[in-house]
Formats: sequence, C-alpha cells, structure tokens
Amino acid sequence: MNAKTLLNNVKRCQAGLIPVLTATVLLSGCLGGNSSSDTSATNDSAGNNSDVAGDTSNKPNNPGNPIDRFSDGRTFLVEPGPDATHDMISAMIQLRPGDTLEFGCGFIELNHGLLIQATEDVLIKGCGKDSTVLSFRDSDNVTGLEALNVRGITVQDLTIADSPGDAFKLKGVKWGTLLNVRAIWSGGGEPITASNYSDRLHVQCTNPPLNEGDPTPDYIPSSASGRYGIYPVESENILVDNSESVGASDAGIYVGQTNTAIIRNSRAVYNVMGFEIENVQGGEYDSNLAECNTGGFLIYDLENITQYGDTSVMLNNTARNNNTYNFAHSGLVSAVPRGTGFITLGYDNIEVFNNTFEDHSTAAVIYTSYELIDGKDKTSDKKLDPYTEGLHIHNNVMKNSGYDLPPPNYEKVLLEGQVETVLPTLIGLKNVTNPGKGAHIVWDGLLDDLDADCPYPVDANGDPVPADENGKPIHTNEHPNPSCHYNAYKFNANGERKLPQWGSCFHDNDLAADSQAYMNFHGTQGLELVLAAAEQDPSILTLEGLQSVLEGLDGAVADTDKSVHDCQARFGKLLPPLPRVTIPPFEPSGTIDPAPSEEYINRLCSKRVKPGSVNRDALDVNCPTLDQYNLFADPHDPRSTPNDGGVPFVLNSKLFSDYATKYRVAFVPPGTKAVYMDGQSGSNVNGTIHFPTGTVIAKTFAFTDESKGTEELVETRLLIKRVSESGKAFWDGPAYIWEKDSEGQPVAKLAMGGGTRAVSWHYQDQITGELMAGSTDNYAIPNANQCITCHSNNDVESGSAPIGPKPRNLNRAYAPESAFMGASGQGGFPRVNQLKYWQDQGILTNVPDLQIDGRGIATNIERLPHWNLAGDSGEAAGSDADVEARLRAYLEVNCQHCHNDRGAASNTGYYLDHYRDVDAGYGICKKPTATGGGSCGRQHIVVPGDADSSIVSCRVTDSTDPQRRMPPIARSVTHMEGVELINYWINNVVDSDYANGDACGNGSIFQSLN
Repeated sequence: MNAKTLLNNVKRCQAGLIPVLTATVLLSGCLGGNSSSDTSATNDSAGNNSDVAGDTSNKPNNPGNPIDRFSDGRTFLVEPGPDATHDMISAMIQLRPGDTLEFGCGFIELNHGLLIQATEDVLIKGCGKDSTVLSFRDSDNVTGLEALNVRGITVQDLTIADSPGDAFKLKGVKWGTLLNVRAIWSGGGEPITASNYSDRLHVQCTNPPLNEGDPTPDYIPSSASGRYGIYPVESENILVDNSESVGASDAGIYVGQTNTAIIRNSRAVYNVMGFEIENVQGGEYDSNLAECNTGGFLIYDLENITQYGDTSVMLNNTARNNNTYNFAHSGLVSAVPRGTGFITLGYDNIEVFNNTFEDHSTAAVIYTSYELIDGKDKTSDKKLDPYTEGLHIHNNVMKNSGYDLPPPNYEKVLLEGQVETVLPTLIGLKNVTNPGKGAHIVWDGLLDDLDADCPYPVDANGDPVPADENGKPIHTNEHPNPSCHYNAYKFNANGERKLPQWGSCFHDNDLAADSQAYMNFHGTQGLELVLAAAEQDPSILTLEGLQSVLEGLDGAVADTDKSVHDCQARFGKLLPPLPRVTIPPFEPSGTIDPAPSEEYINRLCSKRVKPGSVNRDALDVNCPTLDQYNLFADPHDPRSTPNDGGVPFVLNSKLFSDYATKYRVAFVPPGTKAVYMDGQSGSNVNGTIHFPTGTVIAKTFAFTDESKGTEELVETRLLIKRVSESGKAFWDGPAYIWEKDSEGQPVAKLAMGGGTRAVSWHYQDQITGELMAGSTDNYAIPNANQCITCHSNNDVESGSAPIGPKPRNLNRAYAPESAFMGASGQGGFPRVNQLKYWQDQGILTNVPDLQIDGRGIATNIERLPHWNLAGDSGEAAGSDADVEARLRAYLEVNCQHCHNDRGAASNTGYYLDHYRDVDAGYGICKKPTATGGGSCGRQHIVVPGDADSSIVSCRVTDSTDPQRRMPPIARSVTHMEGVELINYWINNVVDSDYANGDACGNGSIFQSLN
C-alpha cells in the first residue's frame, strides 16, 4: 500500500492487535525524504540520498528487494496492571493516521498524562464509560487526556478519574469528538479505586449542599478537584455527545474560543458551572441535563483572549436544582451565585428556547454585563463588547426560582474586599415586591450609550479590522487594544439603539406563579453605601438594616416591568431564529505520514558513512541510537567536535532545566544556508533563524560537578527538519538517554517515552560567578509529545520548531556554559560573535552589517540580556528598566514559547512576547481564564507591589503540584534565582501607573466599586 492510499484511507483499522514496540524502535512518525521546496536552501550535490520503496540500487544491507516504507493502521492495547503507564506512553507517541489506542476493561492507574500531539485521524477508546476507568490520581501531569494540534480525533467509551487539572482537553483540534465519556473526581469523599468504582461512578442529585459543610448524601464537592471535566478550547468542529462531568472545581463541560461546537445529550452534576460556552462562534446546547451544580448553563465572552464569540443556541435542556455552594478558587466562575439555572455575560446573539429551569434558589436566568463587574466604560479589554445583546428567550418553562438567595461572606467582604458575595443580597434588598428573594429572570438593567467619538478600531498596520454583516468589529488577540469600545454599529443615525437587534426579546415562557417573574435590579447602585455602612457597623448587615441604608436611593428599587422585553408589542417583530450548528464532514490534511516500517528504519540507520560525515539518509527516521547519525567525532561524546561543519552555540538567556549544563550544536547541511530573521521588523517576533531542510539541532544536557571534576551526560535531544510525503517541511524531535553499554562505553539510546534520573550539580555559574549546588531524584526527561507542546506554535514552522536560536539570543561571543571541556572538542571553538562566525562560515545569509563591540556583541541589532546579570540590559544596573528588561528575558526563554497568542497557552490570554507591551495581556491585574488549584486562590496574575497575591509568583515557585508548577514539564526543583527576580519586579517595579495597574481591586474580581 502506498503512502497516498494510506493517507486517504481515514478509517482503516486492523482487526488484530499489534504489540507495543520497545524503546529501541519507538517511532516519531511524520517522515519524509530530503527533497524539499524550501527556497532557503539547496541540497548538497555530494550528500546522501534517501532510500525509497522499490529502490534497490547502491543501498547498504539491501538484499535486492523493495521494502515497505510505511506501516499500516495499527491498534495499541493498554490493559490494567503495573505496565499500563509505560504501554500508554509507548503507544501515544506512535499514533499516526488510522491508528487506534484501545484501553481494556477495568480500572487502569496511570501516573502520567495521555498526550496526543501533531497527528490526525486517530481513535482513543475503552470498553464503555462504566467499564473502563483511567485513574490519574497519582499523575505527574496536570491533564488526564490532552490532544494538541490534532486533526481528527475521537475519544469514546471511557471515564477519566481524578485528573490533577483538566480531565479531557482538546486544544487546536479540528474535528474532535468526545462520545460516551465521563470526567469525575473523588471530591471530598473516599478515593475512587479499583474496588469501588462501579458504585462511585453513578452520582445522583437529590439534596445538594447550599453551604459548605451542609450534609450531602450524593457527593461531596471539593475545591481540590481539577478545573474542567471536558474542555475543548481553540478548536473547530467539536462534538460532545452522551458524556458526563462530576465534581469539577470550575466547569464540567466547557467549550471555549472555538468555532462550531455542539454539546448534546450530556449531563453535568456537582461542578461549579455545569456547562459553559465561552468565546465560541457557533455553539449549541441540545438536550443536556445540568443538576446539583452551582450554576447550570453559561454562555459568555471572556476578555483578553484569542477570539470573541457570537451566535449560540440553547434548546431542549433541563437545568434543575443547581444549588451547590460555590467551591471555585477564583476568577469569574467564583462569582456565580449558587442557585442559577442559566447566566449570560457579554455575548451577542443567543437563542434560549424549549428548556426547563426548575428549583434554583437565586434565579432561573441571570442576564448581566461586564459593566456590573468592571464599572461603566472601565472594562480594560476594549475589543470585548461588555454587554449581551440579541438575547432571545422564549417557550421555556421556569419553576420555583429565587426562593433562597445565598448569604454574603462577611469575612471576605470586610477583611479581603471580595464583594461578589454581597451581590445576591443586593438583589434581594432591591426586590421590594418580594423582599429577600430573587426571580425567574433577573437582569442587571445595564446597556451602553452611543460613544459617538470612538473611531472604528484598526489593526497593527493601521487598517480597519474586519467587520461582520452588522458592522460589528471581528477582533482577535492579534489586534491591538483600542483606546475605547466602538459601538456605533448598535445605533442609527439619530443615536437611537437599533431594536430589537441590539436588545432582548422574552416571550411565550411558562413562568410558574410560585416565584416572581422578572426583576431589573439596576446594577450595583447602592452597593457602595451598603459596604461603607458595613465597614463602620458590621451589625447593619441584616435585611432590615441594609434596606434602611438604601431607602430613598435612586435605583435602589428593582423594576419588575418585563414589558421592556416584549418585542412583538414594542416593535411588531421578534428576533429571528438563530441557525442550528452543523459540523461538516471530516477532511484529512494529507500532510502527516503513517509510521515508517522497522525495516526501513534499520536500513537507513545501519548505513556506513565516511569519517567526519553525518549519516544524512538516517535523518529521515529516528534511529535506535544517537551514534548512528554520526554527528560527532567521538560517537560516545556529544561534547566532542561536530562532524560535517556543525557549529556549537550558546544563548544569552536559557531555559531553566534543574541547573543542567547544556551543549548545543547546529548542523546546517553542506551547501545550504540558514536565513537570518529577527523580530525587529515585526515579521518574525517569536520565530528563530530560518533553517533549511535537513538541519539538525542537537542539545545535550549534562550535570557538572567541578568539585569532583566530573560531568554526567543525561540526555541529548535532536530537532531535525524533515519533509513529509506531501512535501511539507516540519521539525521532528527524537530524544536520547545516555547509558553505558556492555563494555562500559557511553551510548545514547532512543527514548521517545522520556524518563527520570537522579542528578546533582556543583559548579560556578559562568555568567555571575555564583556557586550552584544541589540535587534532585526526579530530573525529568520529557517524552516526545511533551517536547512538541513547547516547540509547536502556529506562528512558526510545524512540528517541534526550534525555540532558542533567535538572533537576539545568539547575539554574543561563543563560550561554553561549562569550563569542563577546557579547550578540547566544542570548548575549543572561537570565542567570537556567533552570528558573525556563522556568516563567515557560509551557513548564514541575509545578515545585516554587524557592528561588533569589544565584548563580541553586535550593537546595532536586537539582543536579549543575560537575565541574571545586573546591567546587562544596557540600563543602569539594578534600575527599574534593567530589572524589567532582564525579567522579560527570563519570561521569554522560560514561558513565552507557550504564553504567546499562538502557543500552547494561547487560550489563557497571558502573553509574554518580547515586543509586547506590559499591560493586562502581560498579566497586570489580569484575571485568570480558569480557576482550580492553578490559580492558587488568587484573583490576578500580577498584582502591582504584591507578589504574595500574584498568581505567577505562586506558579513559578511551586515544584510539586501539577496544577501549579510552571513551567509544567522539564523541571523538578524551584529556580529560586528566577523566582527572586520575578518577585522583586512585582514588589518593587510594577505599580498602579502600569497599564491596567489600577484594576486589581483588593482581591475581588469586581472593579465597579473602585
């Protein structure tokens, strides 16, 4: 079968089970020849040519018969038992188009996350969500199952239990289906185990706890549970069907920042929010059940993230008894009052019909805006429309609503400034018709006025951003934040609001007489007086006392006239029905190859080459041992002289990896050149130098002990630029672990599954002169899919693209990180500016005319400072500008490869790009997009002057909790020197004068009272 047939046969699956391969033949897949359309390079005419199927001429060990280059679609089986984690990792890193990863029946304990990366058309399945349970209770990763940048994945018939963070996460997925799956946490009860899972999986909803500590016969919720049960984000064409989430500390079933998504026939119970549609364009809830959550359904837009939503439909759902107390850590969801059936916030065009809402202690429906939270015109993200409009609620049944508003948490209000718990009380205070109660439908009554002086927003080039058919700007995170919120599209030439299009229509709802039908509580008017009075006299915090404070105040009385939403009577028309969501048929990309055959790998890797030459044929595949590539003069030492003109290099600021010493070498194919590209022109902000196909970048991690005169080699990671059968260039990243062979010689063996090693270090830092000493038993060698997480961004080349070799990070004189090698091997390379040296060696083109100073630094191009050397930024040592420049260098090399608007953490809206302004997007008073333990119970990423209240400080300090540890992989100890720099910057440099620096609000997400 040829490769084209394999790629187009998207549903093939062999009936038999193929055993999981051993580490020596684990395949990274995505393989191709050395031919390429890459215009930056030409092939070496004297180099090696790759084997192809059917070619029998002039090939080593060739018996004269053609070989099959690719394997057919395979099935990998993981059964319960002590080898389950190993078998799962071995399988997951091999998955290629048409492959299946099958979990057997029973309770399967896994101590590592299931990560699927950079593949397509794969199936993950079990025996049924009651029969196959994957327990991640002891996992070292935050997520249970995570699919990143996958085109076509189906996960079905299994349960994930006790994931430290998210249970099922799909990010950057096109065509993702979650069918008959369950996410569940043990909560505050006994752990779910092999002996009790049959009983624990089925959670009823009879009597949810209204307050923490109340008896709960069904399930004990816990803030220690993971954040999201089912979490597709930044994806497209998503279907969640017949699935369930139990116990998430944020949202049970959530789709965010996604285009075209359907959630149907599913159940959420005992989560904070049952279901969420967030920043989705084209979402649908159909025939779902939300019960015993804090809130049932949510449709909203969140600020400062990748895109903004529009058009979602909610039909045939049931929300009942969602009265569990709010057990979220922080963020917007922590402000949702218990007893809410449906809530919407800052999202346009929603149709809610044929649903049933019953038994909600606050309201069946809460219709609100960001003005309630931030204050009028104070929402920092001006791309976000703070108001929900085009809200159409009709033909629903609402029963027993608003009968028991949650009381305020006086301690948090008075001592911590967290006023959100007072809002339900305020609703009850203003309800003079039914004092102390809510209603079926509750509205904050807030709408914007025309801002006639606000110009239409423009992109970074000064051109108008795209608009929809109504004239509403279609913003993304690539657009700069405007100075004002443009809203002229909502108003006619006379400044009158266009209705009902930019309003709301409520009609033909069956509103039971057991509850008040409707109230408009007029936002936070009066809450300032309530809080001021309570601060002077806490005893006034009673219904009667607070009503006395509000007596006679304009806006203190709720409006109960729902005719304002009677569109037929007012305008003679209703909002038109919104379209149902349709997911188009799956389309394979054809750019990802099936796995290569073992015979093909062995042929290429066993080829003999002349001394000093790299085995370039073998670069098409992942060889079992590193020496088969012949990269180094001494095959047992990756610190020796590189073959084929390989060039060692170092970085100004490097990724922290448990104090490892690193040896980096770039092998540019002879006869080709890399292309100099920097970020100064704005066209390559996050990218590196552009390397030709066939390039290899090798990085060896070692641990140096200068007191003993030893250096232990641990791992060598390669980045190889390959070409798929379709002609698409991509980077692959095999990793090798150093061991001793039978003769005691060092040998590096392919270890796509990663590993751990006990290591120690004792050396003098080459930059600062400080002594670095310590040890760890858990130095982590990432598996192949984890490497892709950091190296794969959609603004760089596909696969595991390089991160470090940017001109600004290479702009320095070469000097090894360790003096261990002395002047031998790579230690003997010239100590001159690296970019100039590469140019002189003929492997780098398009280089500007460099002006080199006495330190070996080019002064006329961009440069990243040494993060740990005061004054290296060019500013006065220790000055605010110097600290911030070095802090930004540290965050760029340790965090930015994920935290940019196209990286693995793009969904967070927390971006650390080199040229980005330090504002809300850089974390200043930015609220987290998700809560869970990763928020550390804090409300903002960076709080000016207060590292102890800043989420980022907590995250970089932690080294043990998978929910908090950041970076999440490839470190096992805290980088104390880096933490000290971050904390110093927050405490002593960042203040309220920074953009958005006045929006932190005393630990509360509500800024409207500031």
